[in-house]
Amino acid sequence: MDDTLRYPIGKVEYSEPVTDAQRRERAEAIRMLPFELAGALRGLTDAQLDTPYRDGGWTVRQVVHHLCDVGVTLYLRTKQILLEDCPRVTGYDDQAMLGMGDARSSTEAALKLLEGLHTRWAALFASLYVEQLRRTYIHFRRGEESLDVLLAHAAWHCRHHTAHITKLRERMGW
Repeated sequence: MDDTLRYPIGKVEYSEPVTDAQRRERAEAIRMLPFELAGALRGLTDAQLDTPYRDGGWTVRQVVHHLCDVGVTLYLRTKQILLEDCPRVTGYDDQAMLGMGDARSSTEAALKLLEGLHTRWAALFASLYVEQLRRTYIHFRRGEESLDVLLAHAAWHCRHHTAHITKLRERMGW
C-alpha cells in the first residue's frame, strides 16, 4: 500500500541524543504552523475546504479543526508534564471531536486560535532547559517517554497536516 497520501512527509522519527538545534527547529515548526497553514488555505473555496485530502481521509476543514484540538491538548499536556511527576496522559477520539459543533466553525477562527496558542507553546519550549525537556510522562499507547519526544511528535504533526493540504492543492491544481 502506498502511504504517500497518508504520510506526505513520512512517518514521525525520533532518535537520541537530541541537539539544541533540533529542539529550536522543532519549536520553530510549532510557532510557524498557523502562518504556514494560513498560506496553505489562502484562496480556498468552501467546496475546496470540504474536499478530503485522500480517499477515506479528512476534509481540509476537518484537518484545520483537528490541528486546533491537538494543539490545545498538547499545549496543556506540555504544562502537565512540567508540573507533575511522570503523569499518565490519555488519548481521545479524533473523530468524535470533529463531530462537535466547534469543528464546523470557520477556518479563520481556527487560525486565530492556533496563532495565539502556537506562539505561546513555542515560547514555552524555547524557555525550557534540557533537564525540563527530559521530564517524562506515560503515554497511553507508547509508554514512558520524554517531553523531547512530545516536541518531536508535535513538530512533525504540524508539518504532516500542512502537507496534506499543500499536496492536495498540488494534485488538484488549486
